Amino acid sequence: MHKPFSRLSASLLLVLPWLLIGGCNEQQETRMTTSVRQVESPPPVAAPAPELLLSQRAFIEVSEKVTPAVVNIRAERVRPIDRLSPLFEEFFGDFFRTPPTEQRERSLGSGFILSEDGYILTNEHVISGAEQIKVRLTDQRVFPGKIIGVDPKTDVAVVKIEADKPLPVAVLGDSDRLKVGQWALAIGNPFGLDSTLTVGVISATGRTDIGIEDYEDFVQTDASINPGNSGGPLLNIYGEVVGVNTAIVASGQGIGFAIPINLAKLVADQLISRGEVTRGWLGVSIQPLDADLAESFGLDRVTGALVTSVLPGTPAEKAGLQRGDVLLSFDGKPVRSVKELQLLVASSPLNVDLPVEVLRQGTRLTLKVFIVARAAEAQPVKQELEEDVTPWLGMSFDETEQGVRVAVVEPGSIAARAGVQIGDLVLAINHHAVKNLADIHVTRQRSRAKESALLLLQRGETTLYVALPQKE
Repeated sequence: MHKPFSRLSASLLLVLPWLLIGGCNEQQETRMTTSVRQVESPPPVAAPAPELLLSQRAFIEVSEKVTPAVVNIRAERVRPIDRLSPLFEEFFGDFFRTPPTEQRERSLGSGFILSEDGYILTNEHVISGAEQIKVRLTDQRVFPGKIIGVDPKTDVAVVKIEADKPLPVAVLGDSDRLKVGQWALAIGNPFGLDSTLTVGVISATGRTDIGIEDYEDFVQTDASINPGNSGGPLLNIYGEVVGVNTAIVASGQGIGFAIPINLAKLVADQLISRGEVTRGWLGVSIQPLDADLAESFGLDRVTGALVTSVLPGTPAEKAGLQRGDVLLSFDGKPVRSVKELQLLVASSPLNVDLPVEVLRQGTRLTLKVFIVARAAEAQPVKQELEEDVTPWLGMSFDETEQGVRVAVVEPGSIAARAGVQIGDLVLAINHHAVKNLADIHVTRQRSRAKESALLLLQRGETTLYVALPQKE
């Protein structure tokens, strides 16, 4: 009769310690979930490194001094939409057509105040097509904004507000003095979150060929830039504006781009004074160089811009520029790429003589070019076409009314790998003009001892140079 009781007692004795232990663990976990430092006790790190404290103090000071000059911009656009679906409208539109409704689209961006009387710099894409603009200051005052001018080619715009007293103003720095590794601070309204400060460094300068704008010279930064930051300032550690935050790489993190403030200020000044931007014009067609082309022209590295044609009656022709010249510097500034040259010319002073350094058949020359404003009607002029003959480096040629044409390009050949295409017209080989098949034969004989053959081709309305190594 007592055995069942004894077994039960033994079972309880085994289970009870586990219950007690479990209860103790639960009680201990509850007690350890919070940790509060008492006022009188020291912090975990009693003496942070002095340089960290200095950096922190600098960030705080930049934020306090500059944030009042940063604004939130809300642009509203109205887009009409039809209530009927296209298929329904096709069959029943005459019977059931209803007036179109309006869809209001809103975009958020940032900007910063340039002057006490209310001129604001921002991105063109922030206010593009806006029918109504609202500008909110950090003190929560809201003003209607008026568009003074926009420049889609650089993505710069100026907006004006009317306030009853002087406004806080951002101080502009010098973006030409930026160095990679310097501190960079961005202030703006990402995702509508007002007065957000992010910190990073200048990751690169002079970024071109990004494919964002016509004229590019971006400052790259890893200071976090998000939708809503567009148009806001990129700052140095002194609180000076060194760029206008513009774009991000959607597929990457920590890669943002800002328009250098020197370029933005140049555009903004013209928009404020004239409402539009006037740019310099040279009058040449140009192409970038690759390693083979650079070697063909006697350069030890890939730099400069290659002139493929000179338009008649232009500043370039009057200055003596010729097809085949490699532009090395413009107004004392090195030309490292086609995009850089375009920006240098476009932003140059007008109606003055500027020095241009070129490489012409191995000789460096300095020419003077008188830059004028680009006329709206100025268009590229069609150039005469010419080309090549008989099997050579994977190409065969025939002669047409237009000139010597590439008739065949063998797949995988030297010509194919260099980018030569069927239908290209050969204008010159190694700087010797080609007008017929006889010229092809002569220039080919001259080029046999050379390491590469330099072809000037006409493709549609474009002329371009191609370097072909004669030895695999």
